[in-house]
Amino acid sequence: MELPLTTTLVVGLKKSGLAVAEFLTRQGRKVRATDLKPLSELGEAAEVLARLNIPFEQQTPAVFESPGEIVLSPDVPWDLPALDEPRRRGTWITSEVELAAPFLKGRTIGITGSNGKTTTTSLIGHILREAGVPVQVGGNIGTPVTAMIDSSRDDGWNVLELSSFQLETISRFHAHIGVALNVTQNHLDRHHTFENYAAIKGRLFETQYSGDFAVLNAEDPECVAYAERTVATVQWFSSRRKVTPGASLCNGKLVLDGKLLMEAGEIPIRGLHNVENVLAAAIAAARAGVSREQIAAAVRTFHAVEHRLEFVRKVSGIDFYNDSKATSVDATLKAVNAFPGGLWVILGGKDKGLDYAALREPLAAKAHAALLIGAAAGKIADQLRGAVPLFDMKTLEAAVAYGYRNGQPGDTVLLAPACASFDQFRSYEHRGEVFKQIVNQLRVKD
Repeated sequence: MELPLTTTLVVGLKKSGLAVAEFLTRQGRKVRATDLKPLSELGEAAEVLARLNIPFEQQTPAVFESPGEIVLSPDVPWDLPALDEPRRRGTWITSEVELAAPFLKGRTIGITGSNGKTTTTSLIGHILREAGVPVQVGGNIGTPVTAMIDSSRDDGWNVLELSSFQLETISRFHAHIGVALNVTQNHLDRHHTFENYAAIKGRLFETQYSGDFAVLNAEDPECVAYAERTVATVQWFSSRRKVTPGASLCNGKLVLDGKLLMEAGEIPIRGLHNVENVLAAAIAAARAGVSREQIAAAVRTFHAVEHRLEFVRKVSGIDFYNDSKATSVDATLKAVNAFPGGLWVILGGKDKGLDYAALREPLAAKAHAALLIGAAAGKIADQLRGAVPLFDMKTLEAAVAYGYRNGQPGDTVLLAPACASFDQFRSYEHRGEVFKQIVNQLRVKD
């Protein structure tokens, strides 16, 4: 495919935007760049733009007035008001994932869902790699899709985590195997309504072809609805009942295509939601040509993804778990449900327009207290008041200290914030790293 010959404006200069700038420059394109932040605050981006000799202008409506094509980074809303006039002019506006799609060699497995994407994407990559299948993993984790183009190969697989931000604009992007794990409230500050958010997730299946596979959660109504929106062959997974074709959890055993895959107790990552992630990953890997024996062997050697129910340390009999990736209410529910009780749960951060009331009953049953931090603390307190003791700790360090000071042997301090991180941290990864640093500095109680 050949790109249009006019100058391209890259909007948003985090990892994906910089990967686009690099790719377009290698293609011999003229590139301009913009971001809401001034160049002095962009760190690595400033260095990359200087090396590539790409001009930068801080984002204002005037930046979009110049003729040319526009590529949006995932964190730039598709309905940005400044894009209205370019659209009226007929300007070609696309996204990083959509731009990369025609250039990516090999076949693609795309994984979406509100929760579990990172674990499932990493697990599928691990299974294929252990089976000797050429594979690379990226998308919403690790490597942007445009940065995977050069390393893609005709006989390989591209395993991509895909967020709603990335799926919002696709039309040419095509997954040979698409996976939807679940769809629950998330990113309503960006997509405005749950219906919009769910529809955007479904784009992954609308762009599939006959002969592709759509791996869907049989217990999630939104995922079930995607079956009507795709020409791909549907494969089901369920942790509650036998389904076919696909994979199920039956009496503590994982069954794939009607045959035993493994015992649930052999899965090295905790929680029923991770059993579901394994079921989905197993179907995807099987349709990519991996045997049941190879899948089971690889699952047994898989370790929890960093910042996803990651065990950090046991100190004075108290366990500390880092689930900083739990940036939605449903993700926090899954984290809480992975433990029998005795929890000190750290909640809070930047609110995404979510309803925290769903946490009331689980926290009442399993938590000693909710330790609140960040900008959303007030809203969370209003919605949880009366269900569980609440303590406004303000900072992560204070929350860890309180949970440790008041915890008893057998208790767990769990970071599962149900919020984005950007009020106090650069990213959920940064938040998780800070949590681990704090925990690793705790001294054993006298």
